[in-house]
Amino acid sequence: MKTLIQGGRVIDPASGFDEKADVALVDATVVAIKDIAPDFKPDATIDAAGCIVMPGLVDLAVRLREPGHEHEGMLASEMAAAVAGGVTSVVCPPDTEPVLDEAGLVEMLRHRAEQLKLARLFPLGALTRNLEGEVLTEMLHLTQAGCIGFSQAEVPLANTQVMQRALQYAATFGYTVWLRPQELHLGKGVAASGPLATRMGLSGVPVAAETIALHTIFELVRSTQSRVHLCRISSAAGVALVRQAKAEGLPITCDVSINSLHLTDVDIGYFDSRMRLNPPLRQQRDRDALRAGLADGTIDALVSDHTPVDEDAKALPFAQAEPGATGLELLLSLTCKWAQDSGVPLAKALGVITSQPAGVVGSALGSLAASAGRLVVGGVADICVFDPAAAWVVEPSALRSQGQHTPFGGYELPARVRATLVGGQLAYRA
Repeated sequence: MKTLIQGGRVIDPASGFDEKADVALVDATVVAIKDIAPDFKPDATIDAAGCIVMPGLVDLAVRLREPGHEHEGMLASEMAAAVAGGVTSVVCPPDTEPVLDEAGLVEMLRHRAEQLKLARLFPLGALTRNLEGEVLTEMLHLTQAGCIGFSQAEVPLANTQVMQRALQYAATFGYTVWLRPQELHLGKGVAASGPLATRMGLSGVPVAAETIALHTIFELVRSTQSRVHLCRISSAAGVALVRQAKAEGLPITCDVSINSLHLTDVDIGYFDSRMRLNPPLRQQRDRDALRAGLADGTIDALVSDHTPVDEDAKALPFAQAEPGATGLELLLSLTCKWAQDSGVPLAKALGVITSQPAGVVGSALGSLAASAGRLVVGGVADICVFDPAAAWVVEPSALRSQGQHTPFGGYELPARVRATLVGGQLAYRA
């Protein structure tokens, strides 16, 4: 199958390539950019005039709700939402039902995802059995089944000795451990500590819940030299600690969610359960520090933190509502909005959702490692074509995800995806 993408502005953030050019594909491979052979006869043509042609998005935080919700077809709906948002590779945490702590479950999930022929799926295995924080999982078996790293998802590790042993084992075999920095006992609130939470009578999560956990993680990384990816940093103090740790040379990376990047605790308004999120929305100074950290490279990646929540779980008082929001179809647009608001060049901004998150996963991507998150000759043809000038209003009911709760409902956002190709095959077309 030969495909020609014509007339678009081609951007590869990793190399800095940014020109109007045609892109030629043969099956799953990019065979030419700009200099197309005269005898190249495409079987299909995609008109990208006025659009940007870029690598497919790599999203490091996507809950698919399977295993656990197979009867609802959640995997199919969420993978369809992914390609509609230009996302060609998704990393899913292990907090499913049952937890991804056995090789058979991982193999089943990957097989189901491959049958859909939509986005690529890269699961994280549970760090401890059933995420209970006591007994380490069989990391070798989970890796052989396709896991790219190991995580506790939203469950803090209370036992520091278990964390130390996990990091020692992971360092021995070159695995990456993915941790959300949150101290168990301080992190049980429903809103960020501060004047607003106090005034509303909501239990607070202090910044110290994040910073104490970060200090613990960094001390253990110093002693084990294990690779750790920090999930969804949320505070200015957290950004400062990560910046210091990176300057020291610790082998860490981190990400931030679209929610923390654009919203603050003030957006909770009158107990709006759409704003019930983990981590909780913090103050404006924290949001500003997160934006600056993403721009200067302290934060490696921007993630959707896609967490589909059904109607019944959100139609509750704020403190009882299930945390989470849909985000797959908003990631590209909110990245472009951040670039506009912060004065970040578009080509650089696109790197935080393509090559940089792919770099976080690194060699665990296997045969895709060399070209994931990139648009280069000889690389895999995972491509997003979007119109940067097309503004659209977020209508939750129009989203493909089964979780249609989003804090961005009613927002007017830039950039609409026109086509998504995965392995050279058209997975979505507007």
